[in-house]
Amino acid sequence: MKTLLTITIACFISTITLAQDKYLTKTGSIAFEASVPSFEEVKAKNEATTVILSTENKEFAALVFVKAFRFKNALMEEHFNENYAESDTYPKANFKGKISDFDFDSLDDSKKEMLYSGTLEFHGKTKTLENLTVSISKNEDGSIVLSGTFKVNVDDFDIEIPKIVSNKLSKTVDVAFSFTLKKK
Repeated sequence: MKTLLTITIACFISTITLAQDKYLTKTGSIAFEASVPSFEEVKAKNEATTVILSTENKEFAALVFVKAFRFKNALMEEHFNENYAESDTYPKANFKGKISDFDFDSLDDSKKEMLYSGTLEFHGKTKTLENLTVSISKNEDGSIVLSGTFKVNVDDFDIEIPKIVSNKLSKTVDVAFSFTLKKK
């Protein structure tokens, strides 16, 4: 299993072209919420996201192991993995994209808003996301911080919500991310 995981991560990282300046994290944070008012919070966080950014070609990629999402409620986590995400069949999600107006030389400790587009693969389906906003800054230690939010629709990923709980779960999922990347 460790060998398979190592090979998967190596292949994932190699999908970014061989640029000189790469920044990486294996502790990126992604959270999602699909709550509706007056019902139990449907929210989870994953703090084991691998992300790589090439400052040369402006591309970045993120790899998420679906079973690493943690909920407050263990039963909700079990239902998420077994019934919705089907994480045994679809163990990972990934995003590959490009920051269109990325300028490494302009980065400093103030957040700059930039646009990015790419593809999100989850639950065996791929969805193109375009013209989303990402906040980017550079810390004093030289690390780069990427953060932002976006929304996805569960129907785009063929996730079926049983009728009995359909009024307790939003079909629109709010996703938030924050990655602090260090030079590789």
